[in-house]
Amino acid sequence: MHKSFCFPPAWIVASIGVALLLTGAAVAQNYVAPGNPVVGSPNTITANAPVPRPSTTPCTVQLFTNLDFSNFNPQYFSYTPPANCPGPWAAVVFEADWSVDPGVQYDRTTNVWIGGANVFFGTTAEPSQTFERTWHTESNLTDYSPLFTTAQNGQVDLFNLVNNQYTSHYHGSAALQFYPLAQGQNPPTTADVVLPMSAGPTGGTVTLNSPTDQLTGTFSFPLNVERAYLDVFAQSQQDDEFWYTCAPNDVAGELFSCGSTAFREGEVSIDGQPAGVAPIYPWIFTGGIDPFLWQPIPGVHTLNFEPYRVDLTPFAGVLSNGQQHTVAVSVYNADQYFSATASVLLYEDHGSTQVTGAVTTNTIGTPQPVVTENISTNGTIAYGTLSVTSDRGFTVEGYANTSHGTVDTKVVQSIDFTNWQKYYVHEDGSVDDQYVGQTTSISSATTTQDGSNVTTNTKQFTWPLTVSYGYTGFPNGSFQQFSKLQQGFNKSELVELNGTPIYSSTFYDAVTPTDTLFVDASGNATTTGQANSETYQYSNSNGACWDQTLTAAAGVLTSVQGGSCGGGRKGK
Repeated sequence: MHKSFCFPPAWIVASIGVALLLTGAAVAQNYVAPGNPVVGSPNTITANAPVPRPSTTPCTVQLFTNLDFSNFNPQYFSYTPPANCPGPWAAVVFEADWSVDPGVQYDRTTNVWIGGANVFFGTTAEPSQTFERTWHTESNLTDYSPLFTTAQNGQVDLFNLVNNQYTSHYHGSAALQFYPLAQGQNPPTTADVVLPMSAGPTGGTVTLNSPTDQLTGTFSFPLNVERAYLDVFAQSQQDDEFWYTCAPNDVAGELFSCGSTAFREGEVSIDGQPAGVAPIYPWIFTGGIDPFLWQPIPGVHTLNFEPYRVDLTPFAGVLSNGQQHTVAVSVYNADQYFSATASVLLYEDHGSTQVTGAVTTNTIGTPQPVVTENISTNGTIAYGTLSVTSDRGFTVEGYANTSHGTVDTKVVQSIDFTNWQKYYVHEDGSVDDQYVGQTTSISSATTTQDGSNVTTNTKQFTWPLTVSYGYTGFPNGSFQQFSKLQQGFNKSELVELNGTPIYSSTFYDAVTPTDTLFVDASGNATTTGQANSETYQYSNSNGACWDQTLTAAAGVLTSVQGGSCGGGRKGK
């Protein structure tokens, strides 16, 4: 269940969610846009590019069909590999179609698991009072190919409360599409082993309520690990849902704010020693802050989260030593709570039965955020500014003795986080004005020395978020709330071999919603100035290109510009 900001005025907004839905359709996001967006439609839409597809004809394995989600019980299915499309595959794509009945309901978290491994993590739409909302999601799971070579049990978690007040059921169908190799085509490089980190043999997230809570997995690894990665999901929930608005504990009360500052970060360890960092993206769910903000264009990645991939390759020699090893994920400053899962992806040295090696450098340490407080109060008004910054850089290096010689891998990463907040709050709760400006900038370079060949993979991420929020409550019980946001996800990648570029890509996704919400004393909601836009741009050196901008106002799509812009296949 998702609510708005964690100070009293916004809890009022959450409590009148039913009234909001009665006056208009609250929204959700399609991670993949419909094929034919319709100007004038209030249905959910994004500018997102479809997943790229090979030219071969896929075999489809249906995982589940039209499941009804109306309670808090997991739903189970059985997966069997496609008999007519044996691997290796050119691509494996997960597709799902979701819907929510007309009525009243909160947004909900959705997870799909196969063999205990997470294959989908997202949130749902909130319903319209007058029509069925539908949306489509799809994800490229080619890296996870070994997971699909054997029959497995599956699980769907979409926990939903249906009663006289919350009336909408959710529905879902999902399938895997397996694309055969074209004649003469070499198979793509995929993981050889996928090790799930979840709550049980068929899946489930793990709740991280505090910084000491951990998601863990203890494994007997293969003896010939050459490369290793960890895909991490850490979803903010409950008190932590709006963690980017939180304040230090000593001023959180007078600011009607959540606590533990506005800094969160995923920490990865192996056998208790720091092994990597997983920065946390500030996802905003479709009921977040003001549901009308997201009509019909929702937040970035809201319906289909993107995991953060941590490179554990410097530890390959250690993981191959025949002993059990424990991989763990925690969240720095977690405060009720983060919902977490992860998957270990292993790539083996097929020419060797035993890889040896060691970690030679590890300077990760722990984060050292700096908090600056400038908050004043006169007994009636609390006002001023807060900031928290975390600038850290580290190097992890290790070698592995493989069948083709000693391979040295060095990961050099810097993570620069800043969050600046401004407050003007009446202590009787009648006025609450806030501004949040946050940016996470990540630079990661992995250099691999394999004989005379040196490969460098450099990735840059920038995650900007600004929130302007103004609340005024009136003596008769009515209130007005203004919200304006900018949310982005930027990524670039460059791969070089012996100094020569061999691949590059750039990705940009940004939304700019705004709305003024007025709620009368009876709980009836109206909005003015509601608008949003999304620009999604992607290109790579193989010729793929997607460039689309959507605009919306008053809850409906008003324009669609662009789309596929290159001769290559679409997608990222």
